[in-house]
Amino acid sequence: MSTVVCVGSYDPLTFGHLDVITRAANIFDRVIVAVAKNSKKTYLFPARKREEFIVQATEDLANVQVVTWEGLACDLATRYQAAALVKGIRNSKDTDSEMTQAFANRQLSGIDTILIPTSPENALISSSVVKEIAAYGGDVSGFVPPEVAQALQREFDASSENGNPTRALANPSA
Repeated sequence: MSTVVCVGSYDPLTFGHLDVITRAANIFDRVIVAVAKNSKKTYLFPARKREEFIVQATEDLANVQVVTWEGLACDLATRYQAAALVKGIRNSKDTDSEMTQAFANRQLSGIDTILIPTSPENALISSSVVKEIAAYGGDVSGFVPPEVAQALQREFDASSENGNPTRALANPSA
């Protein structure tokens, strides 16, 4: 049985993330999607909520399991006896960053990293851009699942009611 691990912050989950997760699920027997939890990072949504978004969006993928993880990706891969880590890439900047991480993970544990290019229609989607659009009341329904779009709208509506439409962009929560 081939198991792979997809680690990301997924803050928020986008159609680009789902594209990579779905394609990995079509290739491998088991996909562990790990929601990264890093106490040194600031997240818009807490890890539990990010995990819920992925569980909802992947409910039709029987071979996908969603977990929360704080630590090294290669350690999680070892825990699940994964054959590889899977990462999505949109462009050369992503490739450079992921290659650096892949080299480190390989050095630390011997685990390989498989890079899956996102589909062209998702290549320009980033969580940062989605949050920026949502912060100013833009429609993000073309970039994220419905549950995520609704949560973003609620988050930024609450922020603007308090006089700061972008306050939620810097709201620390894990």
